[in-house]
Amino acid sequence: MIVLEVPLKTTEKVKKTLIAKELIDHNYKPLKDNNFFYFPLKKAVKIPNTRLIDKKLEPFQKKETSLKERLKYYLTKEELKLLKTSYDIIGSIAVIEIPPELEPKETIIAEELLKLNPSLKTVVKKKNIHHGTFRTQQTGHLAGKKNKTSIYKENGIKLKVNLDKTYFSIRLGTERKRIAKQVKVGENILVMFSGVAPYPCILAKTTKANSIVGIEINPYAHKLGQENIKLNKITNVTLINDNVKKAVPRLKLIFDRILMPLPKTADEFLSTALQASKQGTIIHFYDFLNENKFKEACAKIKDTCKKANLNCKILKTVKCGQHAPKVYRICVDFKIVNRNPTPPVTASL
Repeated sequence: MIVLEVPLKTTEKVKKTLIAKELIDHNYKPLKDNNFFYFPLKKAVKIPNTRLIDKKLEPFQKKETSLKERLKYYLTKEELKLLKTSYDIIGSIAVIEIPPELEPKETIIAEELLKLNPSLKTVVKKKNIHHGTFRTQQTGHLAGKKNKTSIYKENGIKLKVNLDKTYFSIRLGTERKRIAKQVKVGENILVMFSGVAPYPCILAKTTKANSIVGIEINPYAHKLGQENIKLNKITNVTLINDNVKKAVPRLKLIFDRILMPLPKTADEFLSTALQASKQGTIIHFYDFLNENKFKEACAKIKDTCKKANLNCKILKTVKCGQHAPKVYRICVDFKIVNRNPTPPVTASL
């Protein structure tokens, strides 16, 4: 095979040249001895103070190294410092973040990731943050099969997810399990902003809840949610495609437990959630806050309850993900301890 022999003192300079011209053969490990560094090449190239030789190099083994260890041969030291080695795996799709400085190398990074993980079929990158009414995020294809839909498995259920058309976070898996452990036998549960129905499916499969209602404004997410209900053979979940503020009053139902997994603007829907509560209802309110301002979420809750002539008790505040440096996704579990006037008799679908 074609190998470039480079004196150690000029290795970094030559490496930058080879990377820029995409000449390194990624299937083999470069080699270093006391005097030289040996780069496997795709084709012959002339570089001053180096020489081409015929040398056998060891091929990469898929499971023997991490992504960063593999890429150290193809990225400069400065580029390696920018590399984000954590990524999300949703079924057969890996979702990675590529800093602007590494965009010229994004294909190499994605291809190496595919080689390291045989179960992956597609690698995409995040193109923007979650935005808009539907909380969607655009992704760009980098390597492998061009596909944005996958089946994700969590806590014994299967979820069909589309990366670009729906909101879904694998990082809330632990939080979904935490909520499920609190559910008592016979509860009637409302999941606001239910998306592709991860919460309804988890709660239906892992608890003895009586009924679960999910409300989602995104029609495509609602469609996948319905598919997920059938996929998991669930019978006690009803999904509604509508605006929460319109759907809850029309339901004319009250619930034992209400989930509000919309961190950025959940406070705008808190009064709507209270309309569907009764004495003893537990509400899970989510927010994004600086680590020094968690009490602000409790203040929002108490203020809204007061305006609704309700008393509440804060049960627990938990971190359930980091949004940015020192900014966390939190969940405040609180309970309605009394209300006046008395609500109607509990109903279920």
